[in-house]
Amino acid sequence: MSENLSELYSNQRTLSGRGSISQLLPLLRADTQPTLLFCGRSFLNGPVYARLKAELNDLIIGYEIVAHEASPAEIDAWVTRWRGHVDRVVAIGGGSVLDAAKAFSAMMQHPLPTARYLEKVGDTPVQAVTLPLIAVPTTAGTGSEATQNAVVTDQHDIKVKASLRHPVFVPQVAILDADLLKGAPDSVLVTCGIDAFTHLFEAYLSSKGTLFTQQLALTGLRQFVQAWPALNRDDAQGDAAREAMMMASWLGGVCLSSAGLGVIHGIAGELGAIKPFHHGEVCGRLLFPFLDLLAESSQPEQQQLMQTLQQQLFGTQDAQPARFLKAWLQQQAITPFWQETQTLNSEEVEWILARANSKNSLISYSRQQMRDMLAQAWRITAAV
Repeated sequence: MSENLSELYSNQRTLSGRGSISQLLPLLRADTQPTLLFCGRSFLNGPVYARLKAELNDLIIGYEIVAHEASPAEIDAWVTRWRGHVDRVVAIGGGSVLDAAKAFSAMMQHPLPTARYLEKVGDTPVQAVTLPLIAVPTTAGTGSEATQNAVVTDQHDIKVKASLRHPVFVPQVAILDADLLKGAPDSVLVTCGIDAFTHLFEAYLSSKGTLFTQQLALTGLRQFVQAWPALNRDDAQGDAAREAMMMASWLGGVCLSSAGLGVIHGIAGELGAIKPFHHGEVCGRLLFPFLDLLAESSQPEQQQLMQTLQQQLFGTQDAQPARFLKAWLQQQAITPFWQETQTLNSEEVEWILARANSKNSLISYSRQQMRDMLAQAWRITAAV
């Protein structure tokens, strides 16, 4: 069913199930063409690459290692190196790897530097052209394998975190193999997982939401609730949890592409332009004060959606579903990522607030409300 839904949604072929990485080599062999691999260094040092290496290396012309969210300059350098030599791309890794590969695939077919096409700062629309891409996520959080945007980050020159975006940028093939999550550190599992939750949750509460997107989001949220407490277990329950989170992440990508996101991402996207914090952790830290705000909300649509969510996910009715959800998320987390010491200085806070927005939230949040969210999520120090 998920494959049919995916094809209806984005013309993407979705291969899923534990061990589905085994389908990569037959896919490449069925249509041999110059193929470039994007991956993280951990993949090259891990057991999956060791198993695939001999055959995979015969089917690719090289690889690029992605160590962080790619900048426009890095993408331009890759394009310069490989233009005219690559006809297809494979991306195996977390969200940063997938986004870098998506940006590279698109820019290989565009003549101008990457920054010219970026949302927020660019002056040129992207065209409906990109190289074919096979996306294999090794984390469950961003849902990048299902989205039409490639996130690009420059924290030094133009200070921006923005997307290249077009429906054709959805990878042609996604391989969702939950076994690739095995062995990931608890901190990675939990911060990626809360990113998936935030995508689903903000899309569920979006002003652009429809019955279709809300029901998709609830499906993903149910998978998340099953997965969240057991992500790191080394048994059948852990295997089922990781598979559920992989599905939640993919559905989060579908939902955010359809209904958009809210104030959490309206802040997180700007913070990510100046601080090298893990995006999932940023979203998770902002989620908890947002849930406090939500608990105080009298907006009728938010109230109704939260009551429905409570009933659908937990089978109960609670006078304060947002507070119940916050407590459940914190109590069931495999590690308390929000307690790690991180700081923002007051100048950084003002920079973020000058650019942050409520995106598709049902309520337009004030600058003071967003300031309070930041102050509850991080320790604020004096400007340097």
